Formats: sequence, C-alpha cells, structure tokens
Amino acid sequence: MNRTSNLRHLTKNQLWDIVIIGGGASGLGVALDALSRGLSVALFERADFAKGTSSRSTKLVHGGVRYLAQGDILLVWEALRERGRILRNAPHLAHVQPFIIPIYSHATKYYYSVGLKLYDWMSGWLSLGDSAYISKKETIKRLPQIKKEGLLGGVVYQDGEFDDARLALCVAQTSDDMGGCILNYMKVNALSKDNNGQTNGVKVRDTINKKTYDVKARMVVNATGVFADKILQMDQKGTPRMIQPSQGVHLVLPQYFLGGKDALMIPKTSDGRVLFAVPWQGKLVVGTTDTIREKAKLEPEALSREINFILDTAGHYLQKQPTRKDVLTVYAGLRPLAAPQGGSVKTKEISRNHKVIISETGLVTLTGGKWTTFRKMGEDTVDHFSRITGEEIKESRSWEIKFHGYGDPTLDDNHWKSYGTDAVKVLQLIKDTPAYAKYLHPNYPYVAGEVIWAVREEMAMHIEDFLARRIRILLLDAAAAMAMAPIVAKLMAEELKKDKKWEESEIAAFNKIAEKYLIKT
Repeated sequence: MNRTSNLRHLTKNQLWDIVIIGGGASGLGVALDALSRGLSVALFERADFAKGTSSRSTKLVHGGVRYLAQGDILLVWEALRERGRILRNAPHLAHVQPFIIPIYSHATKYYYSVGLKLYDWMSGWLSLGDSAYISKKETIKRLPQIKKEGLLGGVVYQDGEFDDARLALCVAQTSDDMGGCILNYMKVNALSKDNNGQTNGVKVRDTINKKTYDVKARMVVNATGVFADKILQMDQKGTPRMIQPSQGVHLVLPQYFLGGKDALMIPKTSDGRVLFAVPWQGKLVVGTTDTIREKAKLEPEALSREINFILDTAGHYLQKQPTRKDVLTVYAGLRPLAAPQGGSVKTKEISRNHKVIISETGLVTLTGGKWTTFRKMGEDTVDHFSRITGEEIKESRSWEIKFHGYGDPTLDDNHWKSYGTDAVKVLQLIKDTPAYAKYLHPNYPYVAGEVIWAVREEMAMHIEDFLARRIRILLLDAAAAMAMAPIVAKLMAEELKKDKKWEESEIAAFNKIAEKYLIKT
C-alpha cells in the first residue's frame, strides 16, 4: 500500500463510483463492500487510518451482552454473526477470548447463566463455544486476583478480541489489494455539486504535499464518525445536529492486577453500565465510561472523574486496588451516537444501531454502529448506490473476503502474528539489513525494521502513525512510546528523506500528544 502510487491512481481516474470521506471502521467497511461488488472506490482520511475512535475501543469483537440485557435483540443477533466473520476472515488479528462474570449472589447466578445461554443460541453456526457456570475454586484459578470474599463462582462465556487499529489498517490494505484508491492525510474541504445541486464529488487537499484535487464521483459517502455534522454543514448550512459525542475512557494496567488469560466482565457498575478488564498484548485494558461531550475532538482527554470511576469500580472486584500510579496509559475515544431529539440523553439508553441517511443533495451519511458490525454497516450503505445513481449493482460479497495477511501463520508469536503472512517479508527485510534488527526499547519486542516496513508498505507518514497504530505501544505504555520516539523519528526521516528539523518537529508533536496518555499523579 503505497501513498505515491495511490496519488497517481487518483489522478488517472476521472470519475469514481464511490468517494468515501473517513478512514475509520465505518469508511473502510464501505470501501470493502463496494469493492466486493466491482465498484471503483476512492477513500480519503484527513489524518491516519483509525486515528480517532476506531483505534480506541475496548478491543472486543462481540455481540454485546449489555445490549442483550437492554433488549436490543436485533443488534446483538447481527453483531454475533459479524463477530464470527471477523474471526474467520482475520485470524491473525482477532481471536476467541473467554470472559468470566464473577457471581456473588444466587440470583445473579441464574440470571446470567440463562441470559448467556440465549447469547450462545443467537450465535448460531458461528458460535464460539457454550457458556457454563464454574465453581468458586475454578473461578479463582482462572482469575487469580479476583476478590474472594463472598464469591460463589462464575459464569464463563466466549467472545472475541482484536487489535482495532491493525484491523483498520488491514482492511485498508485489503481494499488497496482489490484496486481501491485508499489515502490518508487527505482533507476534504468542500463538496462539489452539479447544475441541479446534487453532490457529485469532493475537493480534497493533500496535507503532506500541499496539493488540492477535484475528485468526481457518482456517490459520496460521509463516514466521518463524530465529525459527520461538519460534512453535513458543508453540504447544507443549517442542517440540524445529528451526532452526540459520547466519551469512552480506558485505563491500561500491568496484567498482574487480574492474572490468568481470562477476561473479567463486571455486569453492573454503580451507574448501571458494564466494565471490562481484558488481557491485551501483555497488559490489562480496563473500561469503559459513557460521558456526554459537547464537542468532537481528534484527541479527546479523559476526565479525572472517569479515571476515578474505573479505578474505584475495578477495586471492588480485584484483590489489589489499582491507583493512578499503576496506570501505564489512559486513552479516550468518542462514540458517534444519535443526537437526542428530546427525552433522555443518557448514553446507555441511546441505541448503538447504525443509520444511513440521504440528504436532499444525494450525500449519503453513515452514523452510529460499532466496530464489530463495520462490514454490515458498509453493506447497508452501498445498497443505496442504485437509489443514488439509478444503476444496478451486484450483491455484496464482502462477508467472504479474507483480509490482507490471511493464511497459515509462519510465527504464532503474538507480536509477529499481527502481520499475518506479511511477517515473512518483514523478517526478510530485517535479515537483509542486520541493523534493522535493533530493538526500539529494551522492554518490548519491536525492532527498527518494523519502522521501515510501516513507511514502505503501511503508509505511515508520521511517528505517531507508527507508535500509536502500526505498533500499539502508545496505548500500552505511553512512557515507553515517548522513549522510542527519537529512534523512530530518525529511522523515518532517513526513509522519507527528511531533515533534522523534521525529526525534531515530529518528536515534539508526538510528545505533546503522548502527554495526554499519561496520568499525572
């Protein structure tokens, strides 16, 4: 996936079937589905792929036990099927993860045992395994640091876990492999209209090379998540607000706070939500919150009360109370919920279902949804192509596409496995240039050759792209990420033919962002 060649591709095609604004899960799902039907696609992301919400999830590919409890049966049914498809089509980036709900009362034992049997049944032929009640002894064995006082046992069930930013990149690569023109750092500044006032393209600026392109399309899709209202205003000034940003915060702790390989699911917190503690890449991701925010930001920051809520809630279920000093990273993401039109504004009561809306000008906007259903969201969006253009299209085949890197793993090590079949090529690159085998940090397995690979093959343009999303070190250990920044900047500068001033600017910009991921004690 090469940015320079994709820019050439952009100028050669005079009319695209679909232009997509937004390179997160939603936009990439649209691209994947459109390409599966033989349509031509150009996708523009103003920053890096999955820079926003799509890299800041709880790392779960799941139906949503919480939504089942709320009675949102159709969402859960759809998500469980999509969960199975992600696990099947991207085994190098998603895997089955056992979860345990600790039981401290007989009433909850039967409630969750029955509820999760329904969850199993709804999975159908894509089931990951049956849920079961386990004894107190077995629960403690599997969750060594769970609070033992009053514990009766646990209910274990199976769900999925994934690397969100790497999956987004993988879908971008897959779309690129299929002939799509997929580009990051391309900011859409205006929508173009025909003589009848219908949307027929975009004006997009390359923020790297400072060049503007006028791109025509039969259908334009606004898949910008929490920023969808900005594009809608660009389309028609005075359009009512559609998006209500809701902030979700996660804390990353050392894995020993929970121990074992199973994840913990706390089904009802003090404010009626759920909390997860999920083993992920050698750490423990704990979250999340649901906090109304009025303004959408590319780098949202956790509120002190959100941090305290997670620490306090986790402390009720863990033997050792985690403190601010124990937190390796804190990260926040914004969910694009439907703006309330009156009535309740409680985020836990707003549906996570996605919506496809067509404006009077023919602009198609995709809002809502969740990572697990990204492919179905794309399918439902592309289904409107015939309505917009009057042309017939093929049926969707995106459900059967094996994602880039799919194949027999050469290395089962979690670090190299995330590259899929590309791991062989990365290792060959390192073998050809021994200096690329140098570790970027003494406590982590990442090496210099991965920086070179990210620039050449994964469209990494800034050191943040690499440290936050190509490898996930910013979300695992912010202090370690800052320590790596000078080495990564030097390697990228050499590969991109940049000067010392660029290096210094990149390090300063990254450190400014990384500071937001550290908790000040």
